[in-house]
Amino acid sequence: MKSRLTLRPFLGLAVALGLLLAGCSRTDAPATAGAGSAPAGGARRVAVVISTLNNPWFVVLAETARDHAKQLGYEATIFDSQNDPAKESAHFDNVISSGYKAVLFNCTDAKGSIANVRRAKAAGIPVFCMDREIEANDAAVSQVLSDNYSGCVALGQYFVEQVGETGKYIELLGLVADTNTWNRSKGFHSVVDRYPGLKMVAQQSADFDRTKALEVLETLLQAHPDINAVFCGNDAMAMGAYQALLAAGKADKVKVFGFDGADDVVKAVAEGKITATVMQFPKTMARTAAENADKYLKGERNFPQRTPVAVELVTRSNVSKFGDYGRKP
Repeated sequence: MKSRLTLRPFLGLAVALGLLLAGCSRTDAPATAGAGSAPAGGARRVAVVISTLNNPWFVVLAETARDHAKQLGYEATIFDSQNDPAKESAHFDNVISSGYKAVLFNCTDAKGSIANVRRAKAAGIPVFCMDREIEANDAAVSQVLSDNYSGCVALGQYFVEQVGETGKYIELLGLVADTNTWNRSKGFHSVVDRYPGLKMVAQQSADFDRTKALEVLETLLQAHPDINAVFCGNDAMAMGAYQALLAAGKADKVKVFGFDGADDVVKAVAEGKITATVMQFPKTMARTAAENADKYLKGERNFPQRTPVAVELVTRSNVSKFGDYGRKP
């Protein structure tokens, strides 16, 4: 009896120690889900912070960036800012507090987003901009951007060829806080404004949004029913403009010009519904940004602040060469 009582504390200690060791050695415990969780297996994570996923073009940009980062060996998560600077700022709070190693970034505001990039930089998280520019040279590591101005110079020249040297047109601008909006507008006007007979009867923002473009143009057509063309700062607005013209019975009388190279608009160019667009290459920009992040995390530091990506005019004469947000193989 005495020996059993003496052994009982040691047996209890042995059982407790065994349970403790078993708990420490478990490998099948589920990882915590969510954007703030620790990287599984110690893998490095990259955040893809995108202005909006309410546009197929940006979905392609975001998913290509994510997928290419994964191919390079990173975990990658997409964050949708929904064109809301407050949501974008909250995403950066999450990224900074959650152990992300880099950000592939498409901003909501050329000026307002600078503070978010600088906060990430101060926390040791490099930011690589793609498509949309921030107006700073000391915040992001690099910015991979379409040559918007030159693309709209070419579009402006084709606009004059198709519309003629006289006529009335409406311009639908994108987000007023986005440098792409103004670079495209300036490139277009650098050509078209040379022709006094071409009159811009209205210029209004539709925020790069298809539904808003439809609504804006429906209203503008009431005041300007005799226009000859609509120049749109992106393809989503071009499709909205076309829908408005179709509803007004003017789709075959008014030429619509876009910018992006979105698949639905490339098809509409082939069908003669949209007169022209400009193909910018979201997959190229996204892959380049992901590769720059990978190189940086491996020690490279020599990056140009801005890398322009050439764009191409898409018309009915060459549309067969384009598709899937780029040139066909």
